[in-house]
Parts: sequence; structure tokens; C-alpha cells
Amino acid sequence: MAALQQRLERFLHSPGPIGDLLAQLEARTGVQRLYLASGSVTFLGLYLMFGYGASLLCNVIGFVYPAYVSIKAIESNSKEDDTMWLTYWVVYGVFSIAEFFSDLFLYWFPFYYAGKCLFLVWCMAPVPWNGSQLIYHSVIRPFFLKHHRAVDNMMGDIGTKALDAASSVTREGVKASLNLAEFVEKVK
Repeated sequence: MAALQQRLERFLHSPGPIGDLLAQLEARTGVQRLYLASGSVTFLGLYLMFGYGASLLCNVIGFVYPAYVSIKAIESNSKEDDTMWLTYWVVYGVFSIAEFFSDLFLYWFPFYYAGKCLFLVWCMAPVPWNGSQLIYHSVIRPFFLKHHRAVDNMMGDIGTKALDAASSVTREGVKASLNLAEFVEKVK
């Protein structure tokens, strides 16, 4: 337990957005960073369990910070952080689609948004057992490798059909425009 508290203290005192914010709050209030962070996490957890707008707060947590660090990853020279955040977004997308179809049922579970928020934080956590990496490598990647050729063929067929439909609409639009122009000329 002491080792965990030491790691938490190191994290809270490390430079970065969270450490800097906690340093400012600690300087203004005189309250230790550990207590500020613990109180904030407790308040956030209780709000996710009982507060109005928990869905929005959960989605903001799962989107805003990852979007910010994804932009930083794009701007950095390292390829490793790009891969890490692309993996997060793939898992986030699959989760969002699955949630869309199961939301009617999951919404009624107590503390659903607190659980969802914990899941998203686990998926973005900078730890070796990161949720995005585990889910991607154990579920999404094997499924993709098994089915990607069929999906590629289906997407190619959809693309061809979309081009055919677009050219048909364009042809019909040109015909309608010409017919309208002829009608206007006749009316004059």
C-alpha cells in the first residue's frame, strides 16, 4: 500500500497539466495535493453515480483528454504515441457502436456511467496493462485479421454502387435541368 501511495505522490508532483494544476491549487489553498486529488476523484465518482448529466461528463472524460494528447502525439516526432492513441480511438469507436445498440439496457444499471468512465480511463491509462492495448490485441485485431478481406470486398462493392448511384443522380439532374431550360424557353 505504501508503494502505491508513493507512486501516486510521484504522479501528483510530476510536471504536466495535472501536476501543475494541483501545484497551483495547493499554493492557493494550503491543502496537500493528495487530498485535493482524492477529494476531486471522490466528488467526480459520486457525481457520475448520482448527478444529472453523468452521460455528458463521462463522454467528455473519454473524449477531451484523449483528443488533446492525440493532437500532441500527431505533433511529436515519436511514432509510438501515435500508435497508442490510434489504438485508443479504435477501441473507443468499437465501444461506442456496441454501446449504441446496448444503451437501452445498460442505462438502467445502477452506476453505469461510473463504470463506463472507469473503463475509458483504463483504456487511456499510461500503464502496461492499458485497456486499449489489451482489448485491441485480444479482441479487435484477431477479428480484423480474420475478416478484413471480406470487409474490403464489401467496401469495394459499396464504393462501386455509390459511384453508380452518384452518376445516375447526376445524369438525371442534368436531364431535369435541360428539360427545365426547354420549358422556360417555351414559356417565354
